[in-house]
Amino acid sequence: MHLMQDKTAFVTTLIDYYGLYSYHQYPDWEEAEKLVDKNSRMKKLEDTMLLDIEAGLQKRFIPYIQLHEFEALLFSEIEVFDNSFEKQEFLDYDYLVETISKNSNPEMINNGLETAPSKRLEKIIKGYYSDKENNKAFYGSTIAHDIGLQKIRSKCPRFNDWIARLENI
Repeated sequence: MHLMQDKTAFVTTLIDYYGLYSYHQYPDWEEAEKLVDKNSRMKKLEDTMLLDIEAGLQKRFIPYIQLHEFEALLFSEIEVFDNSFEKQEFLDYDYLVETISKNSNPEMINNGLETAPSKRLEKIIKGYYSDKENNKAFYGSTIAHDIGLQKIRSKCPRFNDWIARLENI
């Protein structure tokens, strides 16, 4: 609606892939799920979303699906955790170090329901609860701000590509 009402507007999305399921009846879901490479899968889903928009409006619509969860981006810089939290606020600092050192691309962090980025943060930071929206928003925005957009972009190629597309409007 916004694209139709304002001829100068651009619209984008930031959707966590982690929360999408087949019962949402997302277009071409089954076809996309067959793609083993997750970046190709996200591209397929984004392309399908774009094609669902009226042809004349597509040039002003920039779909983006964050592979796994937004919280994955927060694993871009360990020093921010060191500087933002006191030692006693960590439940498992070694798990934090292991998670970051094993994943040069934070966007790829996820192995299942208990190892999703938000669940990992629950295991790392005392008081972080992924099921409390205000809690996630506070920690997520604070940590992301302290890491900085440039550092996140340098570690997260899909996210960087999306931001670059927005910058080129």
